[in-house]
Amino acid sequence: MSLLDLFLVALVALAVLTVAMGVRTVPQGQVWTVERFGRFTRSLGPGLNFLIPYMEQIGRKLTVMETVLDIPEQSVITADNATVGVDGIVYYRVMVPEKAAYAVLNLEGALTALAMTNIRSVIGEMDLDGTLSGRERINTSLLNILDGATDPWGVKVSRVELRKVEPPETLVRAMNLQMTAERERRATVARAEGERQAEIQRAEGEKQAEILAAEGRLQAARLDAEARERLAEAEAKATSMVAQAAQGAGAQALNYFVAQKYVEAFGQVVGNPTSKLILVPMESASLAGGIAQAMQLVDAARKG
Repeated sequence: MSLLDLFLVALVALAVLTVAMGVRTVPQGQVWTVERFGRFTRSLGPGLNFLIPYMEQIGRKLTVMETVLDIPEQSVITADNATVGVDGIVYYRVMVPEKAAYAVLNLEGALTALAMTNIRSVIGEMDLDGTLSGRERINTSLLNILDGATDPWGVKVSRVELRKVEPPETLVRAMNLQMTAERERRATVARAEGERQAEIQRAEGEKQAEILAAEGRLQAARLDAEARERLAEAEAKATSMVAQAAQGAGAQALNYFVAQKYVEAFGQVVGNPTSKLILVPMESASLAGGIAQAMQLVDAARKG
């Protein structure tokens, strides 16, 4: 092979190399930076791009799709001196490639350190109960902090999620004991409340029963009083009628009525089966005389 042939082969190889250095194909979802003599000049988007050979070269290859960054687990001390293990994930996206490429040396490392530091800061201001129940609040606080801190890097943090907030095993056992005691306390309170309500209901029932019984006794007393009043009125009317009748017949009519009542009472005593002994008063003779006079009055009234 002659010297001319070697020169032509070298020339062709140089041309191929030059073309290869000047043509770049950027994949979808990526942005490449172009440096001219070490200085950033522009960015290359997805597709076919051309460079000035030997003067320009590719600087950084950045992914502009949303990226998930794992935050390693770390131990964090809460405001009430409880230790919890915390890890999480950060969703971010490169919005300004030149800033993400040249404003920070290691974007993922910087994001990781920033997230871990702020997790300790946010949880350190909360007690254990607030940490375990306020995960959404922690996520929102971290998102606001990280999004503001990464703006100079040309990065947009879209979401921060804590995956695990786990206290130590001894603390978990103590919390379980506390929860058990709390449940027992609530059950005792509920049982006592039920018994109190039952006692109130029983007392209310007894009260209503006593009120009804008292009302019944009152009604019975009223009826009894009315009956005695009616009886007294009947006795008074009968007495009045007897008095009117006595005005015509005089003492003999009165003797007749007294004799009649005496005979009725004596008949009840005699008719009682439990009576073993009957005493006749000394005035029985006069009683008989009164009865005879009454009979004479009756006969005289019939004949007249």
